[in-house]
Amino acid sequence: MPGRRSNNKKHFPTSPMGAPASCNSQEEQCPICLSGFKDKQTLEKCKHSFCGDCISRALQVKKACPICGCLYGELTGNQPDGKMEFVRDASLHLPGYEQYGAIIIRYTFQPGIQGPKHPNPGVRYPGTTREAFLPDSPRGNKVLKLFEKAFNQRLTFTIGTSVTTGRSNVITWNDIHHKTNCTGGPQMFGYPDPTYLRRVEEELEAKGLTAD
Repeated sequence: MPGRRSNNKKHFPTSPMGAPASCNSQEEQCPICLSGFKDKQTLEKCKHSFCGDCISRALQVKKACPICGCLYGELTGNQPDGKMEFVRDASLHLPGYEQYGAIIIRYTFQPGIQGPKHPNPGVRYPGTTREAFLPDSPRGNKVLKLFEKAFNQRLTFTIGTSVTTGRSNVITWNDIHHKTNCTGGPQMFGYPDPTYLRRVEEELEAKGLTAD
């Protein structure tokens, strides 16, 4: 009612001594094991901290900070053995890059057996051939070199379940987008797509792949 002092009090969490609880309690525990730090280690670039044993095991799985993804060392994937080749076709003009010829990339994989880094070790996977297209422009050639780096670091493909067919234990793309058609626009994984080269450079940079 007007004129009366409210008796409602705001209650804050308190520590055992009656003082307000620290907002930094989460900062005193390892974000992997959720326990107090043991042999606390702080990553050099991103400054996130972990137990020494926790971060050592995490970096063996993936050379990146478990919190922010900042890379530490060269990222490698589980792509099976295969071959990457490319040819240049001056008579093929991709929509949006009519002043240039085209680069045709061909990836070839023979059938094989999954290894210890794959989802189902010992299970066979079928071979496959994939083609992709880049404009034979200065930026297209820059992306081509990055694609070669990605392939050599076994990042371009992996073994899993196909999004298009639903088949499991097959070779699939691994989050580095390629243009597998010359035309049809983004909906058909083709050209024209004015921002494609910039986007794929960003994808590659996120995996630690940049131009020398």
